[in-house]
Amino acid sequence: RKRDYEGFLCSLLLPAESRTSAFALRAFNMCPFQIKDSITQKTTGLMRMQFWREAVEDIYCDNPPHQPVATELWRAVKRHNLTKMWFMKIIDEREKNLDDRAYRNIQELETYAENTQSALLYLTLEMLGVRDIHADHAASHIGKAQGIVTCLRATPYHSTRKKVFLPMDICMLHGVSQEDFIRGKQEKNVRDVIYDIASQAHIHLEHARSFSKKVPVKAYPAFFCTVALDDYLCNMRKVDFNIFHPSLQKKSTLLPLHLYIRSWKKTY
Repeated sequence: RKRDYEGFLCSLLLPAESRTSAFALRAFNMCPFQIKDSITQKTTGLMRMQFWREAVEDIYCDNPPHQPVATELWRAVKRHNLTKMWFMKIIDEREKNLDDRAYRNIQELETYAENTQSALLYLTLEMLGVRDIHADHAASHIGKAQGIVTCLRATPYHSTRKKVFLPMDICMLHGVSQEDFIRGKQEKNVRDVIYDIASQAHIHLEHARSFSKKVPVKAYPAFFCTVALDDYLCNMRKVDFNIFHPSLQKKSTLLPLHLYIRSWKKTY
């Protein structure tokens, strides 16, 4: 609820038998995710990643470590027969991301998103008892959109710490340097970089929706995270892609209502 508010709200809309497991999955996801921002030395980060790698191995050997998240995750794995590979992909990708460097190109950011956000959605689908190629295809695109939006949303925060992770190829295309973001510049070429990256997220969402009729309705609750993505992209258009606009940093008070409407309409 504190660290992944949107994920928490989305999990509330899952069927009762999957809800507890979804909370465990979200809590697990936050553990490797937070490591990067909580360390000063990469070695410490690698040790913490190794703890979670061994924890997952132990969970699948029916011997979870005495740690609250690991215990709940073990119950979820037992209850839903979850695939170990997705947990390992999340940890491996977060570990690679400990290096403080920008993504070389949009494809590199999409690969990171696929192995983290999409992997999380594949596990959520398994919790819902959905094993379907079209649902997996939608999860792949929605996860990529979520990864791109997360990168954009974190840009003002990272800029205050003199770090920029936005894809270098798009920055170079518009003649924008990392220093421009660190200084919080709002010139047109800076906004063009944000527009290009945001457009890629929008394309992934549209693609995921283009074959929604082939996706089992049972899978839809896994994809309600699209509500928050739509909200953010819409708000960004309103401020003409000024990533530093204060309104983009506010929590959406209407999000619970929008989520409820989306679940009632049974769409994603």
